[in-house]
Amino acid sequence: MTLPALPRSALPAFVRMVEVGPRDGLQNEKTIVPTAVKIALVERLADAGLSVIEAGSFVSPKWVPQMGDSAEVFAGLARKPGVRYAALTPNLKGLEGALAAKADEVAVFGAASESFSQKNINCSIAESLDRFAPVMEQAKAAGVPARGYVSCVLGCPYEGEIAPSAVAEVAARLYAMGCYEISLGDTIGTGTPAKAQAMIAAVAARVPMDKIAVHFHDTYGQALANLYAALTMGVAVVDSSVAGLGGCPYAKGASGNVASEDVLYMLNGLGIETGVDLDRLIAAGAFISDALGRPTASKVARARGCA
Repeated sequence: MTLPALPRSALPAFVRMVEVGPRDGLQNEKTIVPTAVKIALVERLADAGLSVIEAGSFVSPKWVPQMGDSAEVFAGLARKPGVRYAALTPNLKGLEGALAAKADEVAVFGAASESFSQKNINCSIAESLDRFAPVMEQAKAAGVPARGYVSCVLGCPYEGEIAPSAVAEVAARLYAMGCYEISLGDTIGTGTPAKAQAMIAAVAARVPMDKIAVHFHDTYGQALANLYAALTMGVAVVDSSVAGLGGCPYAKGASGNVASEDVLYMLNGLGIETGVDLDRLIAAGAFISDALGRPTASKVARARGCA
């Protein structure tokens, strides 16, 4: 039996890929990655056509030692016109560091789970949002756009299921605070397409669909299916990590983000434009995998002969 094709109009014509490997990916490595390697990775990703790259995180090195050289990474980049180099900023001190480093945009990160918020940033959800208010005010005053992340949108390692309404509440607060876009993260990768759609629908009732991005980890092998489900709803911004780098230091067992190479291969197959070159992206993934001394987690890269 031949299944009917999904109407082309149900999918976005263009998807913006947000590359999080240099930050969300490398922050979970057990050994320190040299600054020069990080710089080379970011530059290779820019050369592949990615227009938004998370280049670092201005958090305390005590908690995330891998990001302790973010200022040096930003300083060493040969910046490519048209590319936004972003930084994660949990507080005013982090924002000051990002502004000094001339980050093109910053990001704040909350959670839809009270337990995860306490484990990740040592405060309640309400307290985290209160902390972000002055960060958002100063970012706006500096003319730097801010993005908002919501973690644990489809499950929490401590609380299990998370209600879509809880996700929508945090997303709406971040949007009202001034975040130009809200990235919804399945931090532990337990989500499935129907649950992803229910969660997105709840958020979209309070945040415009064109201000929503998705950020799926592939722990249970559901990330691409969840991404496709999100695309059919009108989501047109996707976070991913080259070579499937990453995990979460506060979520035991969480594997890496969905591999950027695999996302791009799917989008190409759907006829969706991205402006990203697959061969160059695979080469960037091979570079960082070689530097880390392990195989890429991208199935597409492996199929193309990259061990």
